[in-house]
Amino acid sequence: MAATDEEPGYVDHPLLTPNFIERRLYQIKLAGTAAEDHTLVCLPTGLGKTTVSLLVTARRLDEVGGKSLFLAPTKPLVQQHADFYRDALTIPDEEIAMFTGEVRPDDRAELWEDASVVIATPQVVENDLVGNRVSLADVTHCTFDECHRATGDYAYNYIAERYHADADDPLVTGMSASPGGDEEEILTVCENLGIREVEVMTEDDADVGEYTHETDVEWKTIELPDTVVEIRDALNEVIEDRLEKLKELGVTRKTSADLSETDLKGMRAELQKLIDNDQSEGYQGMSAHAEIRKLRTAVTYVETQSVEALRRYFERQRNAARSSGASKASQRLVSEPKVREAMRKAEEYDDRHPKFSETRMLLAETLGIDDGERVIVFTESRDTAEVLTEFLGNHFDTRRFVGQGDKEGSDGMTQTEQQETLDAFRDGEFEVLVSTSVAEEGLDVPEVDLVLFYEPVPTAIRSIQRKGRTGRQAEGKVVVLMAEDTRDEAYFWIARRKESEMEDELRKLKGVADDLEEELDDSQQRLGDFAEPAGSSGDAEGVSGGETDASAANGGAAAATANSGDQPGLQDFAGDETEESDGDATADAAEGTVATANGDEESLEIVVDQRELDSNIARNLSKRDGVETRLETLAVGDYVLSDRVAVERKTVSDLLDTLTGGDERSVFEQVGDLTRHYSRGVLILEGDDLYGERNVHPNAIRGALSSLAVDFGVSVLRTEGEGDTADLLEVIAGREQQADDREVSVHGEKQSKTLAEQQEYVVSSIADVGPVTARSLLEQFATVEAVMTARKDDLTEADGVGEVTAERIREVVGSEYAG
Repeated sequence: MAATDEEPGYVDHPLLTPNFIERRLYQIKLAGTAAEDHTLVCLPTGLGKTTVSLLVTARRLDEVGGKSLFLAPTKPLVQQHADFYRDALTIPDEEIAMFTGEVRPDDRAELWEDASVVIATPQVVENDLVGNRVSLADVTHCTFDECHRATGDYAYNYIAERYHADADDPLVTGMSASPGGDEEEILTVCENLGIREVEVMTEDDADVGEYTHETDVEWKTIELPDTVVEIRDALNEVIEDRLEKLKELGVTRKTSADLSETDLKGMRAELQKLIDNDQSEGYQGMSAHAEIRKLRTAVTYVETQSVEALRRYFERQRNAARSSGASKASQRLVSEPKVREAMRKAEEYDDRHPKFSETRMLLAETLGIDDGERVIVFTESRDTAEVLTEFLGNHFDTRRFVGQGDKEGSDGMTQTEQQETLDAFRDGEFEVLVSTSVAEEGLDVPEVDLVLFYEPVPTAIRSIQRKGRTGRQAEGKVVVLMAEDTRDEAYFWIARRKESEMEDELRKLKGVADDLEEELDDSQQRLGDFAEPAGSSGDAEGVSGGETDASAANGGAAAATANSGDQPGLQDFAGDETEESDGDATADAAEGTVATANGDEESLEIVVDQRELDSNIARNLSKRDGVETRLETLAVGDYVLSDRVAVERKTVSDLLDTLTGGDERSVFEQVGDLTRHYSRGVLILEGDDLYGERNVHPNAIRGALSSLAVDFGVSVLRTEGEGDTADLLEVIAGREQQADDREVSVHGEKQSKTLAEQQEYVVSSIADVGPVTARSLLEQFATVEAVMTARKDDLTEADGVGEVTAERIREVVGSEYAG
C-alpha cells in the first residue's frame, strides 16, 4: 500500500476510498505484520486499531478473496465499525453486512452468502455456527475487537476454535488497548484465539507519540459528611457482628468489616465444607455470609456512590424480604435494628453526596472557565448515573448513556437510543455524557476535554479504556474522585498497581518478542496440534519457526481441523449475559418444524432448543466430526434425536428446584408434554451429589424419580456433566439415525392446561404460595373467587396455610396497586 505524494498522505489501494485513510507509519507497520500471521495488535485507545484491521482486510480480500468477519462485543460498536467500513472501502454498501440479534436468523443466513464483509456481535455468530446457518470456510480474515475478552466462556473462544478448524485459509487479528494485566493473561488470550505474533506500540514509540498528547491524571480526595459516615459505620457494625458468628464456626479469623473478595470466597469455601459434612451450622453460616454480602453492597453505595442510590438499594431489599420465598438473610437484614436505623437516616438525609458538588465544580471549570466543549462522567452504578444526569442537568446540557438491560427502577437504552445519543454528542448537541461502563470499550466517542471517574476502577483494563477517551487530538485531563477512608482508596491503589504492571508487561513483551513467539508456538501445539490442510504447501514446523511467506503462514499449523477434545482453554463456551440475546427465540418458528438430514449418510443431526445455549453442550456437539447441530425454538423438549426420541435435560439443581417449589415450570409438566408427543421420551439428569446438594430428604428425590419413570414412562439417564451429556446425546442419535435409519422430526406443542390446572396456576401465583398450597386452598374454598375474597382467619383453616402465608395472600389481593 502506497501513499500519495501529498503529505501527510493517504493510503492508496484498489479497495480503499481515495484520500480517506491517513497514512500513519505505525499503522502501516502493524498491518504489515498482521497480514502475514495471526497477530495481536496492542495500541493505545483512539490511535486506530480498527484502521489496522481494515488495511489487512483490504489486502486479504484483494489478494486472497473470500470474505472478512469482524467481531465486536456490543451492538453500538458493531454499528460504528460498519459505518466506518462502508465509508472506507470501495465495496458496495450492501456487501458489508451487520449482524446483531435484531436481524432474523434466516435473514442472516441469506446475508452471509452475499456479503464480502460481515461485522457482528460474537453471540450472534456463535449461535449461527451452532445452528449450522453459516460456514467459516471462505473467511480469509477474522478480527476480534477488544480481544482481551477472549477468556473463560466468552463466545470469542468458540468462534476462534471453529475458525481455525473450518476455514480454508484463516488469518486472525486480535485488537486491544489493554490485553491483560500480566504476561499469563496475555498469553491466555493469544492461545484462545490461535495467535502467534504480538505487536505492541505504546505512546513511547516515536511513530505513535506524534499522534498523542499528554493526559493529566488527577486524584481528588473527597471527605464524607458526618451523616454518611454514621450510616456507613452502622452497617459495618452489623457486618462485624455477622463475622463474629462466622468466627465462632471456625470459618474465618476476620472480625473487621474491611473485607476483600478473596476473604469472602474463602469463608464460603469453608462453609461449603460444613454443608458437605451434613453440619447444619453450614447453612446458618451461609445465611450470615449472604447478609454480609448485601451489607457490603449497601456500604459501597453510601460510601462511594450516593445516598439516593443507597435508598433505591434498600427499597429493593425491602421488596425482596416481603416476597414469598424470601431468604432468611433478606428478612433478617431489613429487620436488624441498626440497619433499620441506617435506612431511616438515609430517608431523612436531604443533601447530596459530596462527590456531586465536586463533579459540578469540575464541569463548571472545564466547560466555563477553560472553554471546554465536552465532558464524559463515568460511574459504576446505573442508579448513580440516573441521579447524576438529573442533578447535572440543572446546570449543564446533560444526557445519560447506559446499557440495554433493564434494572428495577431504571430503564435501559435501546441500540437506536444509544446510537442517537452518541451521534448527538459528536455533533455538539449537548456537552456532558454520564455513562456506565458501556462506553468504555472502543466506542468512537469524540475527543473530550475531561474524563471524570466518579469512582476509581479496580481493573487495569477498564481504567485504561476510560482514560483513552481523552488526549487524542489535544491535551486532555482525567480526574478520579476518591472518597476518603473508603474502598475507593483501595480500588485506587489496585488500579494504579495493575496499570503499572500492565505497562511493564507490554514493555517486556516488546523486548522479548522472539521468546514470546516461542511460548505461543508451544502453547498452540498443546492447544490444537493443528494438522496441515489438504493441498497446502505450508509446513507446520516452518511456519512456527518464523516463515514469512503469507500463504505458508496462513495455510499451516493453525489452519486445519483442531483436535477439540484436547484443547484446554478453548473447551468451555457459554453465552454472555451482559451482552445481547440472539433473538432466535422469537424469530424462529416454535412448532411444526421438520429438520431433515443434509444428505450425508454418515452425518448425525441433533436439533437443539435455542435456550440450551446457556450450557456448553450444543457448542461441544457442533465441533464434532459427523454431527450437525440445528437450532430451533422447541415447544417440547430440549433436544430432538429422531422422529420418536426427544430429550428433556435437567441438572440436579433443576430437579431439586422442582421439589422445593422454586422451579418456574415443573419438570413433571415438561415431561408430560414430552411423552404426549414423542413415543420415546428421555430425561437426562446431569450432575453429581443428587442427595447431598440440598437439604431435601432422599426419599422425596427417589419418589420423584420413580414417578417420572413409572407414571410418565420416560427413561431417566444420569450423566456426570455437560461433556458426558453431549456424549450420550451423540450415542442415542447414532442408534436412532444410523442403526435404525430413522429421520429427525420436530413436532408437538405445549399441552393446554385443564380448567383445574388453570385454577391451581392462578391461586399458586398469589404471593407464590405454590401448587400444593393452591390445591389445599381450592379444596377448602371450592373456587378461585372464594380464595380471593376469604378473610385471613378463614384462609388459615386450609391445610398448610399459616398466619404468614395468609397475611401475604391478603396483602397481595387487598393492597392498592402501586405500579
